[in-house]
Amino acid sequence: MDIVKVRIGDSVFEAKKSLLLRECEYFRALYRSGMVECHQEEIHVKDLHAQGFLIMLAVAGGERPTLNDDEILEAIECAAFFQAEPLAKHLQDLLSSDNCLLMYQASATYGLWRLHERSAKFIRDIYADLRKELKDLPQDLIEYVESQVPRAFVAVGSHTSCTADELPLAATRTVCYLEEDDRDWKVLTALPMEASTSLAGVTVLDNRLYIVGGVHGVDKRAVDASFCYDVVADTWKFLPGPRQPRYNLTLIGLEGCLYAIGGESSRTTMSSVEKYNVSTKEWSFTAHLPRPVAGVACAKAMSRIFVCLWKPMETNEIYEYIPHQDAWVLVSKLLKHQSYGHCMVAHKDNLYVIRNGPQDDFLRCLIDCYNIATGQWTSMPGHYGNSKGALFTSVVRGDSVFTLNRTMTLEYTVAGNMWKPRNQMKGFPRNGSVWTFLLRIPNERKSVVMS
Repeated sequence: MDIVKVRIGDSVFEAKKSLLLRECEYFRALYRSGMVECHQEEIHVKDLHAQGFLIMLAVAGGERPTLNDDEILEAIECAAFFQAEPLAKHLQDLLSSDNCLLMYQASATYGLWRLHERSAKFIRDIYADLRKELKDLPQDLIEYVESQVPRAFVAVGSHTSCTADELPLAATRTVCYLEEDDRDWKVLTALPMEASTSLAGVTVLDNRLYIVGGVHGVDKRAVDASFCYDVVADTWKFLPGPRQPRYNLTLIGLEGCLYAIGGESSRTTMSSVEKYNVSTKEWSFTAHLPRPVAGVACAKAMSRIFVCLWKPMETNEIYEYIPHQDAWVLVSKLLKHQSYGHCMVAHKDNLYVIRNGPQDDFLRCLIDCYNIATGQWTSMPGHYGNSKGALFTSVVRGDSVFTLNRTMTLEYTVAGNMWKPRNQMKGFPRNGSVWTFLLRIPNERKSVVMS
């Protein structure tokens, strides 16, 4: 019989045995052991909260519930006791400025160490905002947070590949980071000669920078190699390029894989998507997008990949990629005048679609917010300045949105249904398009001032 009864306190739950074996190391070990408990009509679990087990079953069944503080505590207890990795991952996705201290302490108490580490890194990223609250933690927990490296705001300009003869003239082919204390940009590394960031796919996965595709020269010959930068070792590696060389693609990383989405090849727009498995170093085709697209707006929220496709004349469509189904699923539509979404970023369980303003006014953007938990759209009031495409470089860290152009770096705070300007720093003095992302840079690497 595939149905198992589990008694926790006064509550009895019925669950599929196959589901419990798949989701929980506790039950796998129990049934491997042949202990008498696994032959009983009911499995009794003591000193555990029923609500945590109910949340675990919901996550195992594919749900992604939002949790209040009490539910978070019981879910952490349950995830640690049953060694339920899917629940532990869901808790990591729920990390926010509102609950990170709670998760950090509770994960230390129950020994949920991946969540503990992730919480510490999250807190370190927003350390200045939590300085007062951190003082209430035990000293060892404070020291562990302070031992972490915060993510830095990093940028690279749009550069084609170059030859050895051209290299002395290519001093600007550098990846730079913003030193927020000094409010200035500093050099992190130089691009390899063979790498092109012009119309390339650029993303960060597991604190490594990846550059895929791009073009050589004015005739837009696609770069058929990929490049990976290890910020800790300060080394670049060549990687194989996608099976279909492409440029003007969108690149995003999830669960040890890179996804090269759409783009162009020989001036033809494509709907194909390829996945690069970092561990096997192999590319493979996945489900195609619903239609060809280049430079598509894309974001990762709650460990889920979303793209924003435009459908003439007034419609943005949000699609989600479902890895285990290998399918793109329509999630929602935004029907509005001047609706073309140029950029999309995620904060918590919200997707922010940044679109052109009235009469194709790119200098005054409109922003709409889609909540993936409730399925509701809201419009952020007013217009947002987009001088020289700053908003299209948006990157989220904690509750901050960093935007960038040649004139200035502007940091917003996400507050309710508004982005409020918080901090202004030096701009990034490079011509052309700019790629922005976040990296954890070891302290010993931070030294060279940008010229």
